[in-house]
Amino acid sequence: MKCSRADFLLIRWSAMAICASSLVSAVLLYGSGEYAERSLQERRNAQNMLNDARNRLAAANQDRENMDIYTHEYGALIESRVIGDDQRLDWMEGMEKIRQKNLVTGFSYTIAPQRIYTSPSPVDSGNFDIRYSEMKLRIDLLHEGQLPDFFNALRSEIKGWYQLEGCILQRAAAAAVNNDDSTANATAHLKTECSGGWVTLKNRDALRMKTPVD
Repeated sequence: MKCSRADFLLIRWSAMAICASSLVSAVLLYGSGEYAERSLQERRNAQNMLNDARNRLAAANQDRENMDIYTHEYGALIESRVIGDDQRLDWMEGMEKIRQKNLVTGFSYTIAPQRIYTSPSPVDSGNFDIRYSEMKLRIDLLHEGQLPDFFNALRSEIKGWYQLEGCILQRAAAAAVNNDDSTANATAHLKTECSGGWVTLKNRDALRMKTPVD
């Protein structure tokens, strides 16, 4: 079959129409794919923003709950004189009140100057400095049961936080010989030496406010 020039012209226009249709279809398909990809990315971005907003809201609610809890605890620590300056005079007055209760045969104590507490292991104290006032005790006892009663009274009668580190018990006669103490209380059957100290938390912001600005 032979094609004339007229047939070729007709075929040419048909072929060009088909090519043009194919090109338009390809452009439309490419554009639809790009639009679909952009739409999907926008949806992902919107979902990420929504998730982020939900996370921030949850964090804000958690912070509010924590603030309610910690505000109460913070106020309790201030009330109990754990946060603030050392209460040396209050401690001394409290010890004398305990003496009047006659919970033990007798006792004496020394309170060292306050210092920054150095922990043997790292401690996260937040915005607070931990300060420590060492208080050593020498106590005369009739029996071992008086010792816990004494420290229970110390913790209940005196505001603050006394951290007991340990005690060493000796029979009164042995303690008198070892210490060359001829005036040892004859009625005391036991003597004990206890070490510990008063823990105070100092807010660093309060310290900065008190520091004069040049």
